Amino acid sequence: MTMNSPVSQYIIVVIISGVLSVLLAIYAYYNKTKFSGMNVFMWMTVLSAVYTFAFAFELASDSLQEIRFWINIEYIGMPFIAPCSLLLIMHYVGLDKFNKIKKSWGLFFIPAITLLMVSTNEFHHLFYKTLYVRPQETTVMVDVIPGIWYYVHGGYTFGSMLVSLFILARYWQKTKSIYRKQMITLAIGISLPMLGALLYVLGLTPHGMDPVPVLMCITSILYVTSIFSTALLTVAPIAREHIFESMRDGVLVLNLENQIMDFNGAATTIIPALTPLAIGQKLDHIWKRGAESGAFSFGMDETGEYEQEFKWIRGGETFYYRIRASNLLKPNGQLAGRTIVMIDVTEHTLLQNKLRHLAEIDGLTSIYNRTSFMEKSRQLLASAHQTKQPLSFILFDIDYFKQINDQYGHSLGDFALQHVVMICQQALPADALFGRYGGEEFAISLPNTSLLQAGQAAEQIRASIAGNPLYSASRAIAMTASFGVAEAKTVDVPLEALISEADVALYLSKNSGRNAVHLSSQERVHANQDK
Repeated sequence: MTMNSPVSQYIIVVIISGVLSVLLAIYAYYNKTKFSGMNVFMWMTVLSAVYTFAFAFELASDSLQEIRFWINIEYIGMPFIAPCSLLLIMHYVGLDKFNKIKKSWGLFFIPAITLLMVSTNEFHHLFYKTLYVRPQETTVMVDVIPGIWYYVHGGYTFGSMLVSLFILARYWQKTKSIYRKQMITLAIGISLPMLGALLYVLGLTPHGMDPVPVLMCITSILYVTSIFSTALLTVAPIAREHIFESMRDGVLVLNLENQIMDFNGAATTIIPALTPLAIGQKLDHIWKRGAESGAFSFGMDETGEYEQEFKWIRGGETFYYRIRASNLLKPNGQLAGRTIVMIDVTEHTLLQNKLRHLAEIDGLTSIYNRTSFMEKSRQLLASAHQTKQPLSFILFDIDYFKQINDQYGHSLGDFALQHVVMICQQALPADALFGRYGGEEFAISLPNTSLLQAGQAAEQIRASIAGNPLYSASRAIAMTASFGVAEAKTVDVPLEALISEADVALYLSKNSGRNAVHLSSQERVHANQDK
């Protein structure tokens, strides 16, 4: 056999194929933690290496006895490759219920019988009826007359490959386009050897040689290329992809440069700007396009964890999300990127806001209740002490309110309270704090307002109430109110004392004939001449 002969050249290609298989097996061994099916891939490449190297030695053999020996070695690997490919595909698409050890061993039952049949063929001839040297060839090559188990083995091998292709085709539409390159690589890795085996059986190959080992060289190159270009078997395969897509929460996967590497369907609902074109773009850019509420920054702590609630305005509607960011680590602990999980808490937040509103707001008048008014007034008082700005309080109640209830009924009395609140809200400045202090009594806190200014504001409200009667179905009901005003003049005066001062001034207004405003200095701002 010369080095320039077709067989010699064929042997060189087959050896290259074997070397690539060995390299892939080594790669799989050191990366077996990245994907549950990596062990299967490792064994598949080891078996491929055994098959291709043995086939190379078969081609280089000088006698029928040597050829028989190397054929026996070939079948240590070759029958098991197709079921390993099927197992790999099932791992890839997430058919875990078929990947249990007890079930997966069943796939290797027929290949094990094939190995036994080949190694003992001289005693029964069920695999090869005859194995003979091909006449009129320059090198020693053999032809076979198949036995019954040869067809069983061939049918099982082709069946395993067809099932693998069927599974990939079934999951094609369910898979993101960014993973379809991986699927194409796997499909080619299965279909090329299957096509070569078919051509070999039909006698359509050059010199009648088995083309499968050479084609496996091509598939090995494809695997190597895909591992480094599309992260085959190291980035989330279809199994994890389906879990990823079924999550109700939006998920973003970022690299170390904050570029978007992946996202699920829920994320596209939250951020419509997330399209396939968003892959590779900066998160900030997509985020600004996705929400009217602007950009969002993640301040990671030393553990790499971060959580914050975020208000999102989209299409005129308001949504609330709890944003959780965490580091994405490689198996060796090295930082690989970041995951962002967006949990829709709109319903929960709105319910909390409603409960908070109910706890703070008076149900009849829709202003602060007494508890909330006192709490917020204490905050204003503390702020006024810090800024050394004036803060005044107004306390007032509706004159002769019991008579309205007794004469016209409580429903009209409720309407009278709402009528007074509406008049006050129109007259009060935006920073005023307004609350229902109890019954027909109301309280107002006025930041940055002196005692005299507060007295003038109270007089304006008093005049508006007196000048705007309440209209019922039968008549117009005149209403008035009495006011007391106090100012926080010293730092150490508690809120209750200030309210008490305003209450004393209020009673001065009542005792002087009502429909009047008195300051805590006992000064009358308005005499009740229009009572």
